[in-house]
Amino acid sequence: MNELLNSPWLLPAFVFIAVSIGVWAVSDLFVKDTQKANTRLNRIRKEAGLATISETETGQSGLGRLIKRATPVLADSIAPKTEKEANVLKERLSKAGQRSENAQSIYLSLKIVFLAVGTFLGLSGAFFFGDGSALNWAMGAGFGLIMFFMPDFILGMKIKKRQETIVLSMPDALDLLVVCVEAGLGLDQAMIKVSEEMRGSSPILSKEISTTNGHLQLGRTREDALKDLSDRNGVEDLTSLTQMLIQADRFGTSIADALRVQSDALRIRRRQRAEEKASKTAVQLLFPLVLFIFPGIFVVLVGPAAINIVDKMLTVN
Repeated sequence: MNELLNSPWLLPAFVFIAVSIGVWAVSDLFVKDTQKANTRLNRIRKEAGLATISETETGQSGLGRLIKRATPVLADSIAPKTEKEANVLKERLSKAGQRSENAQSIYLSLKIVFLAVGTFLGLSGAFFFGDGSALNWAMGAGFGLIMFFMPDFILGMKIKKRQETIVLSMPDALDLLVVCVEAGLGLDQAMIKVSEEMRGSSPILSKEISTTNGHLQLGRTREDALKDLSDRNGVEDLTSLTQMLIQADRFGTSIADALRVQSDALRIRRRQRAEEKASKTAVQLLFPLVLFIFPGIFVVLVGPAAINIVDKMLTVN
């Protein structure tokens, strides 16, 4: 018992528990205030003959309301300080397909949660498995710092995977677009048809085209809608396609011929990427060969000779 009370880890544990209880209490105050506000709004809505707020909004579980209300509170601590930083973060989330209003707050809150959980796990590991030195505590805190940047790594991987999926699906989408345009459909109608046909094979690209169609139906110009399609995904092939469509629409050239040329160019570029990856294979295999295969071969070939040499030297001595 005395050893537990004299432990240097006891004070950080109490601080962590106290901070957690404080955050919970503050968040609970936000939840209670929201419930009261919703009750007053429902009373006013009933008096005015309007629809009341649904019970799915007011009757959530305490934990659900807590998470929903605590998200902006946590995110404000590490939120971007300038408009440029906020735009960069918004652009990255958009490229990953996260475009909801709460995407930025949820993302920043996840970083805080990862930091807290990583620090707690790291300090716990240093306490139970370390020798109590300052290096162990520093390593435990460093694990929390690594976990803080983990959402950035996951977001980057998701962006890369999403962009690769779009690139691989674009030649097929262009072929369908060429067929639809040559069959007599306009570009807008052809895009609607392509989004419907590719819903099963490439849902990501289909959703992007469908979003662009929605923008066109809402009254945006074709040039603005195509530029937005390019900007929110950040795919080079998609950018070249949208620029080609904008130029063809601006100068009145044949869209079918331009699409056919663009489709051939995309296929050539996809083949070149495959050849580039194949050329890098030999260099990439060098590292596992040197680290894992060559040592085993060295032991098998040189080991018996080395044993014989050692035995001969011992016999001579």
